[in-house]
Amino acid sequence: MKGLIHALLLDGQGGAKSLDWQAVQNWNPADGELWLHFDYTVAEVRVWFETSSQLDEAIVETLLSGGSRPRFSPQENGVLIAWRGVNLNSQSDPDDMVALRLWRDDHRLISTRRRNLVAVNEVVSAFTRGKGPCSTAELLVELASSMTRKIGRVLDDFDEQMAQLEESVIESHQATLRSELSEFRRQVIALRRYIAPQKDALLGFSLEKLAWLNQSERTYLREVVDRITRHLEDLEALRERAVVAQEELQNRISEELNSRLYVLSMITAIFLPLGFFTGLFGINVGGMPGVENTNAFWYLTFVMGILVILQIFYFRWKRWL
Repeated sequence: MKGLIHALLLDGQGGAKSLDWQAVQNWNPADGELWLHFDYTVAEVRVWFETSSQLDEAIVETLLSGGSRPRFSPQENGVLIAWRGVNLNSQSDPDDMVALRLWRDDHRLISTRRRNLVAVNEVVSAFTRGKGPCSTAELLVELASSMTRKIGRVLDDFDEQMAQLEESVIESHQATLRSELSEFRRQVIALRRYIAPQKDALLGFSLEKLAWLNQSERTYLREVVDRITRHLEDLEALRERAVVAQEELQNRISEELNSRLYVLSMITAIFLPLGFFTGLFGINVGGMPGVENTNAFWYLTFVMGILVILQIFYFRWKRWL
């Protein structure tokens, strides 16, 4: 069947057997727990969900939707989960998070996605080595843990990037840094937008009294909730650091601009009286003093020089220079 990415029959010992579509159709709960992983964008997958999956219409709509936010929703005969994982695919931004939707009932786990998710690939690889989850309940917990670990790695990269930006702000004050800081803040805000509700979804999962979730799995899940809580705190700290760096950069640019304007103001203040005198003595009317005196130009130049020196002393006395 096109769109079926993985069909794995768990053996309960860390391994799994890959099934073809015919074997999936012949499966029954007595054979063991089954994990079906689909690409919901394929038309055949959508038809199967709508006609043969035996799921409620609302559940099918969520599994096939493209924009659901992270949540945990217990149902009468199972649980519906929507999570988001960081996008670690090539030429992709980590904040463009990949949606993973899951339905778990007594003996079956169904998951759907549109884009590749590294956490899913790691779990499948663990099954291949015989070191995967022993049940679909443990599989859910492992997926949550793996996705949270990936978030932590992205935050480590963000922290290093923020440190470099802070260093650049201290050492220089290039205007281009403003756009870099703005883009960094956008990424942090976009990541936090999905991680905050994901924490609530994981917390609800850990607190829900589910018969198929044993105590060790519940404890591990709470550790995952603690980790994602710390990641949220780190994101908030990164956002605040970016704001402070932007303010520092803006202050430095403003100081440089004010310094340049101050120099221009001083030059204007010095040459304004000189411009007045040159304009006054440059008018071409009769009666101008010194017109017949061959040394009048030098006298005027001397007076204006003395005026400039007096202005400089005055500005120094006022501590304007």
